[in-house]
Amino acid sequence: MPPRTVVIGVDSSTQSTKAAVTDAVTGELLAVGRAPHVVTGEGGARESDPEIWWRALCDAVAAGMKESGLAASSVTGIAVAGQQHGLVVLDRSGRPLRPALLWNDTRSAPQAAALTAALGGPEAWTARTGTVPVASMTASKWQWLRENDPASAGAAAAVRLPHDFLTERLAGVAATDPGDASGTCWYSTRTGSYDPELLSLLGLDEALLPPVAATGGVRVGSLTPSAAEALGLPAGIAVAAGTGDNMSAAVGLGLGGSGLLDHPVLSLGTSGTVFAASRTRPASTALSGFAAADGTYLPLACTLNCTLAVDKVASLFGLHRDDTSPGGEAVLLPFLDGERTPDLPLSAGLLTGLRHDTTPQQLLGAAYEGAAFTVLRAMDELLRACGLDPADPEVAARPLRLIGGGAQGRTWVETVRRLSGRPLIVPAGGELVARGAAALAASAAGGGDPVAVATGWNSTSQDTELPAVERDTETWERVGSVLDRSAGPLLGG
Repeated sequence: MPPRTVVIGVDSSTQSTKAAVTDAVTGELLAVGRAPHVVTGEGGARESDPEIWWRALCDAVAAGMKESGLAASSVTGIAVAGQQHGLVVLDRSGRPLRPALLWNDTRSAPQAAALTAALGGPEAWTARTGTVPVASMTASKWQWLRENDPASAGAAAAVRLPHDFLTERLAGVAATDPGDASGTCWYSTRTGSYDPELLSLLGLDEALLPPVAATGGVRVGSLTPSAAEALGLPAGIAVAAGTGDNMSAAVGLGLGGSGLLDHPVLSLGTSGTVFAASRTRPASTALSGFAAADGTYLPLACTLNCTLAVDKVASLFGLHRDDTSPGGEAVLLPFLDGERTPDLPLSAGLLTGLRHDTTPQQLLGAAYEGAAFTVLRAMDELLRACGLDPADPEVAARPLRLIGGGAQGRTWVETVRRLSGRPLIVPAGGELVARGAAALAASAAGGGDPVAVATGWNSTSQDTELPAVERDTETWERVGSVLDRSAGPLLGG
């Protein structure tokens, strides 16, 4: 038997790093190493020291290789998929000048609003970047940094996204990809390059930014001797450009130019995310019109409050997360950290519809319903951006792929199923972000389209398929009515 060759796909998320040791030929997941991150901040602040990400990457790779039992010489490539939008500013030696501002840091909401107005409104931004600035976007965070920490902004010798920072540590060269770059609001999905007018508006020198590779699977360099020593891997193996976490999940699912298109995916994690691969450049002010890692597009909507918010409600009532029942008349909008979709960065949670006979289980069920409704309604807008009518019976019958930690939870699955009225597919293969990164690494090491690589690896025989149930339109309309009425003064939006 020939020696096994493997690649490593890294998922550097908000809370942790996972390193998936993957057979480069079959896609078999051989081992997963894990290491935690630290997030700090109160109120709207959410920050992390990027050096923690690097140490976590080293620890996760070491743990994964130890679990696999393979020799380091079997590894041929590595790629990083990182949490989107985070702002990393570096000095001339490549060291962070300050903690990174994370995607869910909402302090930059005023800057987002000011930037939107400065260019002429949401439509002007959508025409250029595909995306309207909100607090999550990197451009808003850079503007916040200029106004609130001008010393760090002025001293910056390089500006990076989280996955860029880690890729540069691996290969010793600056690089990013179209997918993650499209989440900055200074990269144009129309031109496929940084937008000079937007950079001027932001006072940002393009020389501070990394070059944009053609795709996330392009080999941008080789593992440096110092990085190899830190990771316990061979120097010289392929380092891919990598991409953002949502783009990587799409690759891992086989979505893109050579795979499935316009099939919606709902990810239930810290945030709730819905996206689909499309060859059509989306143009909707209600969405993030991102690029994909493979050259197609990835229209996406993201909510800040998903599994963590619902778990918080469960803890308030002392309930297990599955000790629930439908909300009945109660409506709970769990906007505990502000909200991104809809754009209500100053919002708080809202509970209404209480009766004497309302139970704690119903209130927890209402939290699930509120969180699921928000992202499912965004999915309808996403389908429209792909040129599809969500009310069309053929479109409504397309399965919804459910991923993320919440996809393993009974109540999450049943709530999404009930409110969407769609058949669901829960892929059997876990760690989709890391799997997508592994496909990017395999592409960088051996050539080929990463989506085609992932499609060749995928086996759907173990996927869980759930037929559609009748849609709960009564709950849908009740939650929607409360949200629409309350999106102004009650939520502080």
